Amino acid sequence: MRLNYVLFLIALIFMSCNDNKKMESDEAKEMARVDSIFKKNSETVMKDIRNWESEKPDYSIYADNFVGLETMYGAEKDSFNLEDMKEGDKRILAVWDFELLEDPVMLPGVNSETIKPDGSVRYYGTWRITRPATDSTSKRTADVKTYASHDFDENGKIIYSQMYADFGGIWNHLMVAKDSMKTK
Repeated sequence: MRLNYVLFLIALIFMSCNDNKKMESDEAKEMARVDSIFKKNSETVMKDIRNWESEKPDYSIYADNFVGLETMYGAEKDSFNLEDMKEGDKRILAVWDFELLEDPVMLPGVNSETIKPDGSVRYYGTWRITRPATDSTSKRTADVKTYASHDFDENGKIIYSQMYADFGGIWNHLMVAKDSMKTK
């Protein structure tokens, strides 16, 4: 009888080890899948950055139901859709030039409920924003550190974005003449 208990315990231990190995294997497969999605989505973010620098945004990388979080102080709305973004981009690109000064630091984002990587992409970088010279104004340039995050839908399109930087301060700096900034 004692031998039966020992054999039963050995069988339980063996089954337990196999279950743990299967769970570890499943987790490794899931991590590899999410890592692959993150890399693909990071390429999309880099494409968006390069398109922005060349002043040729490609809106095909965005989902039709895209939502952007409005992070600017004093904004009239808390979010914007794809059509709003297109109109805003047109106005901004008509006035300023943009250049990312270094390769962005891209990091995987996480699902806010599971706290596990989900293929979303966040990046840190420094943008140089320039107001080109005109007949009546000189060229003005400013650098701004930026944090952005992008969530993707099942088709690999950006469905949600947010960007944080002191753009209000930058716009003010670029649009105010140097002489008017002197204190009395």
